Amino acid sequence: MELWVEKYRPQVLENYIGNEVIKSKIADYLKQGSIQNLLFHGVAGTGKTTLAKLITKNLNCDLLYLNASDERGIDTIREKIIPFASTMGFNDVKIVILDEADYLTPQAQATLRNTIESCSKTTRFIFTCNYLERIISPLQSRCQTFEITPPSKLNIVKHLKDIIDRENIKVKANDLAIVVNNYYPDIRKIINTIQGSIIDNQIKIDNNSLKNTQLGGLVVDALIKKTKLSEIRQILADSGAREFDGLFKVLYNNVNKYTNRDGEAILIIAKYQYEYTFVLEKEICIAAMLNKLLEIC
Repeated sequence: MELWVEKYRPQVLENYIGNEVIKSKIADYLKQGSIQNLLFHGVAGTGKTTLAKLITKNLNCDLLYLNASDERGIDTIREKIIPFASTMGFNDVKIVILDEADYLTPQAQATLRNTIESCSKTTRFIFTCNYLERIISPLQSRCQTFEITPPSKLNIVKHLKDIIDRENIKVKANDLAIVVNNYYPDIRKIINTIQGSIIDNQIKIDNNSLKNTQLGGLVVDALIKKTKLSEIRQILADSGAREFDGLFKVLYNNVNKYTNRDGEAILIIAKYQYEYTFVLEKEICIAAMLNKLLEIC
């Protein structure tokens, strides 16, 4: 079974749902047949990688794609990127896509500065990242930076309806709304959830599978009541969640409900959101953060 996120990944700019100003600028690049070094940043699942790949499909270019979360060290720069960028190409330009570039080590990023400049006649770079602050300033200054903001919920629903119609799948409008409201703005998660909910050629949403999306409200309520950490850990366990990215935003948006020490709470949330990306056991990181928040509730 082919994943819908790949099957229906836009191949031309007209089909890309996103910021019209950014689309207009990319359209100019495609007309010129050339691009600057680009840096796309924004929250997960909003189309950064899709836009990067779309650009390369519509230019006459040689492409090297690397996911920096898998290949993040300086050896990747020396052994893969520099040989590709410094040799003769077969097309008009060579493009390196470095996906999730915020995983690159500072040393690897520093090495890239010189590579970008020394190969500027033949090679362009497209970086994507969730956290712009993890990209060193000298690298940012060598790129045109775009924040990829999510499309509206209405546009996402229209995109989903188009996919569902092509697949000849039955769906209730209310079920689409439930999934979009739960996972917005992560378009990738929304599409994967819809595809994974097909039973007998019909989309049937299991509310139990969405219970982890209600986790934020449960945790905020627990903090308001100054619930014991052991009980909050049980809430985490009962949710069945394995990823907790959305919890940080919920805690930030509701900070004044569970503490009058907003500044301290925000610093705690920011600290653990940064550390969350690098740890293997996500739930332990979240529990540690909640323990700190309980101290100031």
